[in-house]
Amino acid sequence: MSFVQNQLGLHNAFDKRDEGKKGVIAPEKIVELIKEVFGPPLNGTLIGYAKDLSKNLSENGGLSCENFIVVVKHLMFETTRWGVLKTAPEKPIGLDSIQEQVKQKLIRFGLTFNVMVVGASGLGKSTMMNTLFKSKVNRWVASNTSEDKLIPATVEIKAISHVIEEKNVRLKLSITDTPGFGDQVNNMKCWEPIIDHINDQYQHYLYEERRIERKPRIPDTRIHCLIYFIAPTGHSLKPLDIECLKRLVKVVNVVPVIAKADSLTLEERQAFKIRLRNDFEKHGISKLYPMLHKGLEEDEFQKNKTIKSLLPFAVVGSDEFITIKGTQVMARKTQWGTVEVENPSHNEFPQFRDMLLRTHLHDLIDTTAEVYYEHYRRNQLQHMQDNES
Repeated sequence: MSFVQNQLGLHNAFDKRDEGKKGVIAPEKIVELIKEVFGPPLNGTLIGYAKDLSKNLSENGGLSCENFIVVVKHLMFETTRWGVLKTAPEKPIGLDSIQEQVKQKLIRFGLTFNVMVVGASGLGKSTMMNTLFKSKVNRWVASNTSEDKLIPATVEIKAISHVIEEKNVRLKLSITDTPGFGDQVNNMKCWEPIIDHINDQYQHYLYEERRIERKPRIPDTRIHCLIYFIAPTGHSLKPLDIECLKRLVKVVNVVPVIAKADSLTLEERQAFKIRLRNDFEKHGISKLYPMLHKGLEEDEFQKNKTIKSLLPFAVVGSDEFITIKGTQVMARKTQWGTVEVENPSHNEFPQFRDMLLRTHLHDLIDTTAEVYYEHYRRNQLQHMQDNES
């Protein structure tokens, strides 16, 4: 059914709201009308857009049916959730194969995912990366000698790349480690090299994007996710953590984790998480990933809200496999027992991994491009324009 054919239905929907039969309705009733036409999944951003447009088009405090149809047309350009206006083909035309096309493209080109780990030495950053990807992805794997088994403290910002393949899907993984963060006597502005590195990747991408003859696929070195390791002190955020996080959340997706969470009891861990959340709120560190905003669909909003309630993830890392009841599991063996890394009753690593790799990996990449890189790009181009004028 075409939009022209559907206009009769729009007139009928409008007439139901026109209780006084004056040919106009109050702009505030637009939300009920829009939901009736487009369906309840319409997100808050589009509803807000419809409200603003209705107020602008209203005359003498009322919105006419013709102007209501104008609002509907504008919304149809902004979303593919057309509700009662959508057209169902009488017979299959093959659109359901698009998912397979996307899958084949992903298999052909693979996916690039760039992670940065930030935290003090000794918090298990490299071990956590090995645990996440169940591979020796830290930089100290070239030699198999026993001397290299212990992971030394990093001394410079350096990105190491790997290609991980699982079921024909290739992931080009880049892990950027940080230099003994917070280990100096004077840690003043120790976050600057990290932010400079993140911005340098944006600048490199912008340079390639603005070239007259661009590469068909621009190499993406932008940091998609920064995992921030918090020491399991059991108290609160350190001043250094506060100052660093306040700056990092402005330029990159930040996911905070409590490192070596098995050093805390379950009660201590929960109390520590509450203190950290209070610190995040108190110091305005609200843009931790995933973000909650009106542009999300209802199911996405609820999923992100659930993940947000777990922040910071209390995680345990181990790249050692131990046999428990005949099964090989990643675990840490201590004098008082064994901590299973992938057991959700022992720590929150499973939820952390699922968010990072199974449910939000593509969203991390998209958010980097659409939010953080776009913000950097806009500022840079505005600065260039100001210098030219």
